[in-house]
Amino acid sequence: MMTTAAALLGALPLALGNGIGSELRRPLGVSIVGGLLLSQLVTLYTTPVIYLYLEQFAAWLRTHGIRRSEAAEPNAA
Repeated sequence: MMTTAAALLGALPLALGNGIGSELRRPLGVSIVGGLLLSQLVTLYTTPVIYLYLEQFAAWLRTHGIRRSEAAEPNAA
């Protein structure tokens, strides 16, 4: 989050600037800020969901009697 915040604050002058040539730099700043915000939100929402699915899968493996060693080495028998 700190990296995203630093990059976002660094791109704000591009997105909000008023000066000579700012009409050329503004689309770049807006796309950087928008991309960083969207990617941070997606990351914050998808990471816990993936962990929940992995936990449910591990619980399913435990209920079906499959151990980690058996799942990792299918030809151990």
